[in-house]
Amino acid sequence: MAKRIKSPYKAWRRYRNRENTCTTLHKVFDYATTNYAKRIAYQFVDGGQQYTYADFRTKTERLSQRMSRFGIKHGDRVAIFSQNMPNWVVAFFSATAFGRVAVPVLPDSSEHELTNILNHSESKAIFISKRMMPKLSEECKAKLTLIIDIETFEFLKKNKEDFKCNGWVKDPQPDDLACIIYTSGTTGKAKGVMLSHRNLSSNLAAAFKAKPAFKKDRFLSILPAAHAYEMSVSTLYSFYVGATCYTLQKPPTPTILLAAMKKVRPTIVCSVPLIIEKVVKNSVLPTIQKSRVLSWADQHIPRILRWFIGRRMVKTFGGKLTFFGIGGAKLDPAVEQFLIECKFPYAIGYGLTETAPLVCNVMVDKKKHLGSIGVATYKVDIRLDNVNPANGEGEIVVRGDNVMLGYYKDPERTLQVLDDEGWFHTNDIATVDETGHYYIKGRLNNTILGPSGENIYPEEIEQVINNIEGVEESLVMERDGKLVALVKFADNALDWDQATEDKWFEELEIRKKAVLDWVNKKVGKNSKIGEVDAMKEPFEKTATQKIRRFKYKDSHGDEPEKPEPSDKADGEKPKDE
Repeated sequence: MAKRIKSPYKAWRRYRNRENTCTTLHKVFDYATTNYAKRIAYQFVDGGQQYTYADFRTKTERLSQRMSRFGIKHGDRVAIFSQNMPNWVVAFFSATAFGRVAVPVLPDSSEHELTNILNHSESKAIFISKRMMPKLSEECKAKLTLIIDIETFEFLKKNKEDFKCNGWVKDPQPDDLACIIYTSGTTGKAKGVMLSHRNLSSNLAAAFKAKPAFKKDRFLSILPAAHAYEMSVSTLYSFYVGATCYTLQKPPTPTILLAAMKKVRPTIVCSVPLIIEKVVKNSVLPTIQKSRVLSWADQHIPRILRWFIGRRMVKTFGGKLTFFGIGGAKLDPAVEQFLIECKFPYAIGYGLTETAPLVCNVMVDKKKHLGSIGVATYKVDIRLDNVNPANGEGEIVVRGDNVMLGYYKDPERTLQVLDDEGWFHTNDIATVDETGHYYIKGRLNNTILGPSGENIYPEEIEQVINNIEGVEESLVMERDGKLVALVKFADNALDWDQATEDKWFEELEIRKKAVLDWVNKKVGKNSKIGEVDAMKEPFEKTATQKIRRFKYKDSHGDEPEKPEPSDKADGEKPKDE
């Protein structure tokens, strides 16, 4: 009997119908749980909290009904404060699929930040893990109607007087509010970004256009699900296409991550630049440099060596990887060039929480443009605003179904970024080439005005510093009219335990001078740095590993002052008091 050949036209028509049908998270929920009922939707890498799509639907509907009995109705805010787990997604859909509003909170938020978010959002219920419970203040506990253990779905707080069975729900409409994501980004004051069902659904369709995924794909979730990037492009996208999403139970350290990769053998992973940069800089390149054979091959047959390294890297990540997404921050161009030469299946996405998040993308199978964030994603309009005719630099502005409704309870700030024609002003400065590829230069509010009125982008200087051997990370700022670099040296390059010894100060000064000299040879006249300060502790970062710049605005580094030399001759003992 002849084998039946599936028609690609019918397949793509089915995916087109899904895009037209799934215009709200309720419809995404209904479509996925109906069409992929027997498949595994979510589970831990090591087992546990495993849900088929049918089980997921049953659990979510029952949880929604229980909340309704305590008066948690459509439009009410439901916070989620937990580390990643399959139950996180159950909690999310128990709110959004029934007209309630989810308020995801990043797991590294402090007690003060959590309290502010719960108060500002007026959340009536919270899903919270045991690990996060100490951060829930007594003040918040008193205000909440329901406190739900996200690991067991036990109602830790429920008042009998609230049991009124009046929590009416309804199917949300595309422009209804789906979730409020609070972000401080790198600018300090938290913002509640209001994302509609249309915003999130359009992002899922755009993700499919950028990287088609199917029910046989395996996603590995390693970033916080409460962040828009991981939530949309991984956690929800896997659900949208009927795939299986695996979640780590422990923080993604290199050991934990590599073991998970080997076990799951994922086809799709969403990551941040820091992870792949550490793999290349701390593992791959040192291995080449330490081996005489590999060093020789790197000089004489580099293309063959790069191909071989690329295959080894894919094998290290499980052997089945077809898409390694990189977003949340700018990728080091030197690392990207290495990935291009290795033919590693990486892709780059650019976006913001306010755009749900996709704006631009670089696809795996397309020609790479080094340093580019890619072209406009599906059904999104982009242009540069206030372009400088001298260098072609302008602010990226975006319009489309992905653009947020606004900032919650903050119309003034909303008007600052959303104009009356629907264009969202990103605050990112970029250029665009003739092929439509965009290149980020820096953040508008990070830009430093030089002595002659020229724009200086600290991010570009930081890339030069970060490629110096022995440097882990850096931050460039203006202080007293000159550029200053705060540098975190690698632990094996500078041992802070020896910080009381004269030799340590000599080594510190040598390293600082080396950074100063190297950078000032590589950058233009207006971008030369005047001082280098050393940082003992790593910089405080956002969920996507971007440095919170506002925290270091007035910082002068961590290095101790060198002790004054003693007046006594060597070996002379001090007199008793």
